[in-house]
Amino acid sequence: MYCKFGYVDYAHHLFDEMPHRNLVSWTALISGYAQQGRADECFLLFSSMLVEYYPNEFAVASVLSSCFGERGRQVHALALKLALDSCVYVANALITMYSKSTSFGCMYNDDKDEAWSLFKTMQVRNLVSWNSMVAGFQIRGLGTQAMNLFTQMHHEGTGFDRATLLSVFSSLYGSESSGNIQVDDVTSSSLKFCLQLHCLTIKTGLISEIEITTALVKSYFDIGGDIGNCYRIFMETSTSHRDIVSWTSIITALAERDPEEALFLFCQLRREDLIPDWYTFSIALKACAGLVTERHAMAVHSQVIKAGFEGDTVLANALIHAYARCGNIALTKQVFDEMEFRDLVSWNSMLKAHALHGKAREALQLFWQMNLQPDPTTFVALLSACSHAELVDEGIIIFDSMVGKYGIVPQLDHYACMVDILGRSGRVLEAAELINRMPMKPDSVVWSTLLGSCRKHGKASLAKLAADKLKELEPGNSLGYVQMSNIYSSSGNFNKAVLIRNEMMGSSVRKEPGLSWVEIGNQVHEFASGGRCHPEREVIFRQLEGFVGQLKEIGYVPETSLALHDIEEEQKEEQLYCHSEKLALAFAVMNERSLCYGGRVIRINKNIRICVDCHNFMKLASDMLKKEIVVRDANRFHHFKGGVCSCNDYW
Repeated sequence: MYCKFGYVDYAHHLFDEMPHRNLVSWTALISGYAQQGRADECFLLFSSMLVEYYPNEFAVASVLSSCFGERGRQVHALALKLALDSCVYVANALITMYSKSTSFGCMYNDDKDEAWSLFKTMQVRNLVSWNSMVAGFQIRGLGTQAMNLFTQMHHEGTGFDRATLLSVFSSLYGSESSGNIQVDDVTSSSLKFCLQLHCLTIKTGLISEIEITTALVKSYFDIGGDIGNCYRIFMETSTSHRDIVSWTSIITALAERDPEEALFLFCQLRREDLIPDWYTFSIALKACAGLVTERHAMAVHSQVIKAGFEGDTVLANALIHAYARCGNIALTKQVFDEMEFRDLVSWNSMLKAHALHGKAREALQLFWQMNLQPDPTTFVALLSACSHAELVDEGIIIFDSMVGKYGIVPQLDHYACMVDILGRSGRVLEAAELINRMPMKPDSVVWSTLLGSCRKHGKASLAKLAADKLKELEPGNSLGYVQMSNIYSSSGNFNKAVLIRNEMMGSSVRKEPGLSWVEIGNQVHEFASGGRCHPEREVIFRQLEGFVGQLKEIGYVPETSLALHDIEEEQKEEQLYCHSEKLALAFAVMNERSLCYGGRVIRINKNIRICVDCHNFMKLASDMLKKEIVVRDANRFHHFKGGVCSCNDYW
């Protein structure tokens, strides 16, 4: 009784006072320690019992549930000696033990899967046996094997329960493996398999269980990002059955794809008198990081304080990330400075924030203040900061120190940063040589980084090589086509540019449209290049036309060399005026009373890199309007104020 209620110490005290103890007494206490996860005490108690009694199958199964690695193999040897390994309870526990051992890196024979070998030799299997093996594949990331085994279960009429489905749902996003089980055509597509599981949950009535619904929502999102399915399943669940886990699951699914909807659901959660835990708050803050302004993050921050989580390190880290992504580096630094305990994630998050806002010197100073051993992520943040601020020599020193001083072997991310540092500064040939010396095969990020540098510095022949490599690795990525077309257009070679565009269309590759967002009041407005979809486009164009006239008077000269077609100069200028961030700025000025901070700061998000013309436009506009304009593009933040940008025209 004490063990079942978690009072193992009371149980042990009572056990010590017993004048006579039998095998049941020992087994009950061993099981209690195992259930509480106190592995050392459990194993020690089991060893002590062997002085007086031979264990039964229940004692062996209990101790196996709390150990792995060498200890587990010792218990397995004992079970073999006592002929207990044939007992289904012991065999099930051995499958779980060996699966855990492998996931913790304790596998003794890389060519042999101990758990699978045990499962295949079992003469008698029950549902727990199958569940243990499915779960074993799942915890090792062998999703294909788990799905295939479940298919076999179903075909053999073994049946399944909630535990089976939860393991299989968790396996849908597992890694592919070349294991011993052949993959059925039905299981080759995770999405198709998920749909079939969904049908099974409806037929068996298990869909009514909130754990199953939550796992189904997460699976749909993980394997295909099907927000519609996720949302529909959640809304079909009875309101009385929705718990904090299910709410958090759907908010997690929406956090990146539709942050506004995620925050709406977070508010709905509060209205249903459910109390968010620290994980729910962290996901809500993740959603805030995808929005234009920081007011949502501040609102969630206030609720974090009210809930008593102010000192939580994980939430402080989430706040650092959210404020940094929303463009408020001051609030980011305030949260970091007020933290009582900082872990490595805290330091890395602050380093990333400085890098994102072009504050490389501050990032380097913070690095020297770190009181923890840096990890690979630390150096990605540092090298990224150097690449945004033309700190070439500093970046080279940091890169060289990774192995020499800190014993960290550079990975693809670090090489991509170094290619960016060298290439962006004009040392494109050195960047290409570095790629040739890499100990691993360059990925698409490395080649796209080199391609961007070639475009900036007009290295057409090297750009062609990088673009071809990028097309090989990611045939559906438009970047290689677009960058080469831009390079040819910039040099006046419009015929080649047209050929590249035709090749892109022939390959059915679509270019990502340029989009910008600005928040007015409580609504986020989206602008596409050309602005044809916005209901107030005529008024916006008139406003923008007035801007252009005023800016030309103080020195604005459109960068018509950026035009991608061989057209008249006037048409080239009109092309540039239709860029999405210019339209967003004009609309924001039209509605400045609804902006945050009384309209003193205009915040614009953009999904691709800001062009030179828009950059010049924003600098002059910030001086003319006497406002700070913050633009977050695909790479970093640009803070325009008084006619200058925080990036010092280096991006």
